[in-house]
Amino acid sequence: MATPPKHPLPTVAALVSGPSGRVLLVRTTKWRGLWGVPGGKIEWGEPLEAALRRELREEVGLELHDIRLALVQEAIFDPQFYQPMHFIFFNYYARSESEEVTPNEEIAEWVWVEPEGALKYPLNTFTQVLLKDYLSVGAHPYREGGLSS
Repeated sequence: MATPPKHPLPTVAALVSGPSGRVLLVRTTKWRGLWGVPGGKIEWGEPLEAALRRELREEVGLELHDIRLALVQEAIFDPQFYQPMHFIFFNYYARSESEEVTPNEEIAEWVWVEPEGALKYPLNTFTQVLLKDYLSVGAHPYREGGLSS
C-alpha cells in the first residue's frame, strides 16, 4: 500500500438522475463491493463542478446538467473503503440526458434504479445519507416544490 496522504483528500461525486427519473448506482472494489455513486478526486487548481463533470465523463461516460451541491460529508479511516483514507466528499445531484453508461475499469457493475428502490441495495453509508436527503421532503431538486421550482 502506498503512503497515505498527510492531508484530507477532497473528492466529488453525484447522484445522477436520468430521463426516466431513475438514479445511477455503481459498485467498485474500492468500497469493498458496496454500491455508491460515481465520482473521484479533484485535481490541483480544478473547480469542484469541473472536477465532477470530468470524473463522471471518465468513470461512466455521462454528461451532466442541472448540477446542484447537495451536501458535504467526511470519512476518516472508514472501514468500508479498502484502505485508510481521510476524505471530504462534495456530493451533488445532477441530471443526464442519457442512461447509456460507458464504464471505466473502476466500475465493476452499474444499475439505473428508482430512487426509492435504491435503498434496497447494499450502499456505503455516505451514499445512504445522500440518497435519503434526495428523497426527503423539499430536498429532491427536480420534484414539484423542490429546489429548482
